[in-house]
Amino acid sequence: MTRCRDDLPAPSSAATVPAAAIRAAPVPAAAAPIRAGESPAPTGAPGGLSRRTTLFFAVACGVAVSNVYFADPLLVSMGQDFGLTPGTLGLVVTATQIGYGLGLFLLVPLGDVVNRRRLIVVQFLLMALALVAAGSAPAVVVLLAGMAAVGSLAVVTQSLVAFAASLAGPAHRGRVVGLVTSGVVIGILCARTASGVLADLAGWRTVYFASAALALAIGLVAHRALPRPTPVGDQVSYFRLLASMAELFRTERTFRNRALLALLVFGAFSTLWSCLALPLSAPPLSLSHSAIGAFGLIGVAGALAAVPAGRLNDRGFSRWTTGGALVVLCVSWAPIALARQSLWALAIGVVLLDLAVQAVHVTSQSLIYEVRPAAGSRLIGGYMIFYSVGSGVGAIASTAAYALAGWTAVSVLGAALSLLALWVWATTQRVSLS
Repeated sequence: MTRCRDDLPAPSSAATVPAAAIRAAPVPAAAAPIRAGESPAPTGAPGGLSRRTTLFFAVACGVAVSNVYFADPLLVSMGQDFGLTPGTLGLVVTATQIGYGLGLFLLVPLGDVVNRRRLIVVQFLLMALALVAAGSAPAVVVLLAGMAAVGSLAVVTQSLVAFAASLAGPAHRGRVVGLVTSGVVIGILCARTASGVLADLAGWRTVYFASAALALAIGLVAHRALPRPTPVGDQVSYFRLLASMAELFRTERTFRNRALLALLVFGAFSTLWSCLALPLSAPPLSLSHSAIGAFGLIGVAGALAAVPAGRLNDRGFSRWTTGGALVVLCVSWAPIALARQSLWALAIGVVLLDLAVQAVHVTSQSLIYEVRPAAGSRLIGGYMIFYSVGSGVGAIASTAAYALAGWTAVSVLGAALSLLALWVWATTQRVSLS
């Protein structure tokens, strides 16, 4: 079988680039020059990351990203406290995703020019304060502002992923990204279970107070546990740094293709998870917060796809990994549509959907970092902006669809986004092979 690198750009000629400006790229026989105004990507020890450090990266990612998803099984309780209608409950998730998108654009790119370790520690400490604000909100406006702040600081997840990728050797980068992303997956899905159990025991506000304590602890440990990165080289202005993200989108085809896939795939992902609490909490099912959150544990199976997807990327099979995963994503909506008739069918659909989404996600992050390692934080941050937009649109669209036509409409919406993602992938493959 021919090994395929998913639409990576052709190697650039190094003849006109000074030898000092050449850094080995992870694609055989290719070299990626450091562009004007960019700092060299920090590198780790020759042996790469230790297992203990990689595990801490995964745990820290899981703790950070879980804050974006705690609200999913709590929406009904939040709505009752603040007088929100079912059609507007998605605003809580959307506010978080708007904050997440702003953080991706304004904060994550800083990792290319400042000390990543220091940036990560500061973000965790500020996140603890934002979580306290959300948990103690007296009015819906304060709640939405607090959720937006939590989302903007939860982008420390991407700073961690970019840091881990920069410390890993090129031959093992996909595996390391897969391991770290498995922590992200577990954090996303266990967040729903943990928040559901805590809400049943002590109310939804307790979820955010407990998470604030955990974020504070992770920040303090990160100060001692994370490696000290190599000092960055030439500095660029903050505004030039932000402007360079648009240039990366214009010039890097892999970045554009994978960003569009992220928008559609995570739109489908959010369509399920942002709305699932509504049919499960309504008659005839009438499940508790804990039972609804338990579906997050079922979805943890998606973490199983992260490491194999990373290994397949390292071996050059990213194209087929992506295509196969998108087919599975489309198929998953058939059993999901039967949620009100069979919880077993829903469980099968959840497992298939999460496996597919995480396989695409790990492959995409590994590929875009390889495009230009010196701009790794900007590439991953820019990619995740599309992730955030897709998640926010999926949340508000799914709750609105449910209010209009029930769970069938939500399932049709998710299936449509999944089929569109498959079509986009197939189209980009035809272009790259022509």
